[in-house]
Amino acid sequence: MTVKLESKNIGRVLGVLRKEAAGWNVPVVTLTAVSSKSPFRVLISTVLSLRTKDETTAEASARLFREASTPHTILELGEKRVRDLIYPVGFYRVKAQNIIGICEKLIDEYDGRVPDSIDELLEFRGVGRKTANLVLSLGYGKPAICVDIHVHRISNRWGYVDTKNPYETEMALQEKLPRKYWIEYNSLLVALGQQICRPLSPLCSRCPVSGYCPKRGVSRSR
Repeated sequence: MTVKLESKNIGRVLGVLRKEAAGWNVPVVTLTAVSSKSPFRVLISTVLSLRTKDETTAEASARLFREASTPHTILELGEKRVRDLIYPVGFYRVKAQNIIGICEKLIDEYDGRVPDSIDELLEFRGVGRKTANLVLSLGYGKPAICVDIHVHRISNRWGYVDTKNPYETEMALQEKLPRKYWIEYNSLLVALGQQICRPLSPLCSRCPVSGYCPKRGVSRSR
């Protein structure tokens, strides 16, 4: 029985997931990055995605970007219009305030350009490490590991890391995961988590990398 996912096998596992992911739904922020190649759109879409289903995020992002897709044009809309356009994403009132605040700061301090350092990104209202790392990796193509609930859960379920929270997972992965996999790690594990490796009763019988997984913490699977 597999005790943990060995470091020597991580490339093989991610290669399998890369092939399988072609038939899965891609996380909405990844789609935004691929289609727009815009760090600003990645930033705003990620802010909208927090505590919100991908389908809702995609629709809200599309509505907003149809009317405004730069910091200046979003400020011209005003907070109320932004709020109406992004509804019904989770915490849409707070997110509208945050988006306006982000746009103001971008214009006042960065000439409208999204910064490409994690320390600067973390100074923006509503931006945490997950959002900042997605902007760096998907918006700028810089090696960064975005750890959300899926990445944290699956990395520990595999036994690849042994951590208690997403921050610890990010730090552990930075030490262990080869840099060439950093950018794609999030999108592959998010897709796996949404489709198969769910928090409760994961679909292990359908998992393409089940043979590498010790299923740590799994009491019941399908």
